[in-house]
Amino acid sequence: MRTSMKRIAALSAAAVCWAFIGTASGAVGTDASSTETPAAAPAPLKLETAWDKTFKKSDKVEHSKVVFRTRYGFTLAADMYIPKNAGGKLPAIAVAGPFGAVKEQVSGFYAQTLAEQGFLTIAFDPSYTGESSGEPRFTASPDINTEDFMAAVDYLSNNDRVDPERIGIIGICGWGGMAINAAALDPRIKATVTSTMYNMSRVHANGYFDKENSAADRMKKKKALAAERTAEYRRGTYARAAVNQDQVPADAPQFVKDYHDYYRTPLGYHKRSPGSNMGWNKTGTMSFINQPIDVYVSEIESPVLMIHGEKAHSLYFSKTEFSKLTGNNKELYIVKGANHTDLYYKADVIPFAKIAEFFRTSLK
Repeated sequence: MRTSMKRIAALSAAAVCWAFIGTASGAVGTDASSTETPAAAPAPLKLETAWDKTFKKSDKVEHSKVVFRTRYGFTLAADMYIPKNAGGKLPAIAVAGPFGAVKEQVSGFYAQTLAEQGFLTIAFDPSYTGESSGEPRFTASPDINTEDFMAAVDYLSNNDRVDPERIGIIGICGWGGMAINAAALDPRIKATVTSTMYNMSRVHANGYFDKENSAADRMKKKKALAAERTAEYRRGTYARAAVNQDQVPADAPQFVKDYHDYYRTPLGYHKRSPGSNMGWNKTGTMSFINQPIDVYVSEIESPVLMIHGEKAHSLYFSKTEFSKLTGNNKELYIVKGANHTDLYYKADVIPFAKIAEFFRTSLK
């Protein structure tokens, strides 16, 4: 009996191991009907029907709201923009960011503007934010948010208006790092643009300008966040980081003042935006400290255009990631005189013509 039990345990372990190896190696040959798991339908979401963007509605595009699911079970809400009178299968672009914004702000502005140039575009709210699902709210994860982009590609690849061989993505600010992370993983992404990008893992782990890049500094952060998690569980509520509030200290860095001047004023304020209100869940971005992104960006074969302002405090993120890229289809484009948030909303500063031409060339 004991021998039989040992044999059953060994066979079970072997089966689990083979299941992993088969998935990792792409092994096939099993009847799909016996191995497939049904995909859940997108969850119902409460979507705003009125135009509530921080930018004017264009009369050159058709606008609608769509939803799609991710592999982690989240349902994402998106605004779709389609050029009026467009026919046939269109090249498509999925847009997200900045980190702390919603689709009614920057990503929607980019998406609508590029739809005017002939692309079908979607601007989506990442998991846990905006009109998308996810609890607790205002949480972020390098894995989940990379999947958000890939889920957008899933959706676009199966949209009747889209040519699935001509799909690109745009990541703005913190979603710039997630965009090239997704491009490194998903070869369906045929072209990638980052604008005023952050590497959120780097800034969480090392602090701004890598000034807290030591084990001692990281341990200090982790202890504080771990204590907060314990307290949150006891309370049954989650604290918010309370950034970008009405009062900005006079000695605050200029980029903090720039964030305030966008998020907390009529220029960019939106009621669903964490950046416009009480910020992220305090412990909701903790995983970035321990989970690097953009590790394999050197393996991206498709074209990449990285855009950054000359005077942006965050320029070092783009310079570092660009130095890792390989091939002659990569470009770092510096916008003279521009700071970080100039590339959020200034139509005369954001190089939309260059972005559109990049996608026309790359998504042929």
